[in-house]
Amino acid sequence: MNFEADLIQTCKEIAQKGKGILAADESTNTIGKRFDAINTESTEANRQAYRQMLFTAPGMENHISGVILFEETLFQKTDDDVPFPKLLASKGVVPGIKIDKGLVDLALTDEEKITQGLDGLPERLAEYKKAGARFAKWRAVYNITDAKPSSAAIESNAECLARYAAICQEQGIVPIVEPEVLINGEHSIEVCEEVTDFVLAAVFNQLGIHNVLLEGMILKPSMTISGDTCTDRAPAQEVATATVRTLKRTVPAAVPTINFLSGGQTSEESTLHLDLMNKAGNLPWNVSFSYGRALQADALKAWGGKPENLKAGQAAFMKRAKLNGLAAKGEYSEAMEKETVTA
Repeated sequence: MNFEADLIQTCKEIAQKGKGILAADESTNTIGKRFDAINTESTEANRQAYRQMLFTAPGMENHISGVILFEETLFQKTDDDVPFPKLLASKGVVPGIKIDKGLVDLALTDEEKITQGLDGLPERLAEYKKAGARFAKWRAVYNITDAKPSSAAIESNAECLARYAAICQEQGIVPIVEPEVLINGEHSIEVCEEVTDFVLAAVFNQLGIHNVLLEGMILKPSMTISGDTCTDRAPAQEVATATVRTLKRTVPAAVPTINFLSGGQTSEESTLHLDLMNKAGNLPWNVSFSYGRALQADALKAWGGKPENLKAGQAAFMKRAKLNGLAAKGEYSEAMEKETVTA
């Protein structure tokens, strides 16, 4: 069966100008660490309550066009017994699913990583699609050191991303292709740009080899940015300029939307960088966000695991969602951070 029209339609719904993706796909281990920081036990009931707070925030659909769910969350329901994917769809928000099985060491390398999860993927996708998922996400990671990433890490991860994307499209699921060049390290922005060029070139070469429909996929890259321990970190405008330059060299215009990960940036940094890219204009793709912590950190802190803080948590989430929505149109300003923002 040919799903080309369905894939393109899903991408159009996600790539609405001024909207982006909420990455609510933290693994049980990761969200456990987030809950530890607010002294909240990571039980299934608490995880359900937290995700429900985000998904039921009034007006979230004004700024969020898609939500990436963890497998547990895909099959959870609201307190009113409405499945989360059905709730999101009723708001015009596209439900998606994280489908990779995490990172393992890539053999015969210096602890570089490869992503696992291809085995049994078609069967899992069929199950997820039946539950309401219309897109999926697979993450690959690349460390920067004097010797990394190696050609082995770049090429093997590119092939995995392409194989995953092809399997998704064969099942009628839009793939989010996420090659993350990690921010950890002392490297300069120039080194990050060089590495990201190689990574993205390899990814799109493999996507071509595997016959992936570019018009039916989403790219979720990291920004071209200095390492987090670099002694002379590049300013925001340089980050935006270098990131756009990298993308224009490597990403075909046929890709409908680029939704960045925040990758260790603060909430404010990731919003500002996105805004400056869109202010620059002349972009062949929709350029938006697919943020996890950068959308949720303030909301998680305001909620604090307490039911009585529901509205405070939702207000904090909505402020960040709206500011990022404005950044996706080039209409954000740093002064807005100090203002009270309504949906």
